[in-house]
Amino acid sequence: MKYLMKKWTMLAVVTVAALSFGSSTIKAQAASARENRKQQSEGRKEVREASKVLREIMRVPDKAIPRELLEKAEGIGVFPGVVKAGFIIGGRGGDGVVARRTPHGWSAPVFYNIGGASFGAQIGAQKTDYIMLFMNEGALRDLLDDKLEFEGNLSFAAGPIGRTVGAGTNLTADAGILIYSRSKGLFAGATIGGAVLTADNSINNAFYGMNAGQVLERPESVNMANVSVDLRAFSDAVRMYAK
Repeated sequence: MKYLMKKWTMLAVVTVAALSFGSSTIKAQAASARENRKQQSEGRKEVREASKVLREIMRVPDKAIPRELLEKAEGIGVFPGVVKAGFIIGGRGGDGVVARRTPHGWSAPVFYNIGGASFGAQIGAQKTDYIMLFMNEGALRDLLDDKLEFEGNLSFAAGPIGRTVGAGTNLTADAGILIYSRSKGLFAGATIGGAVLTADNSINNAFYGMNAGQVLERPESVNMANVSVDLRAFSDAVRMYAK
């Protein structure tokens, strides 16, 4: 009898422990799912805003990015609504997305934050939209480490605007990355010395299960047919102007 009671007691303890572990696992999974949905919601918002900025800027050809540069670019990044206050409060002025050219078009968008204290000191109080053209594989490769600093030996310059680049311009040969900005309706080439791009891998992993560098290095690993329409909006906007 004592043996049976001891056995039942042990069985009850094991059962309670198993139920407790199962409950904890379910709660952890639910919390992870909620966080994933939150990150995906934020990512979709960034894609919508970046797509909107690119379309608005390209709507006026005489004051837009020359098509010939877009068609030569290996990668395009858009960072809408960058604000100085963000740098002061958290060192992060804004968010954006980057897509790279592939043999079949453009990759799924990957998500980055833009920061840098010295860069933040340069911009005004108004929101500023930034567009970056990565003109060669070397420039794009700098993003694969999930962090890109606009300083030192990195080759970048303010990009020209208008229908054409203009005769005698060697920007694409001299600069790996061309920068543009729009603030208070004024669109022009820009310099962003001191800026830092850092992969927002909480969003990248929520969508792709990979970090930014992995997606950019192997864009074919993300099947565009399986990417939702709202997420493809940025790639579609880029394809419209950079065939």
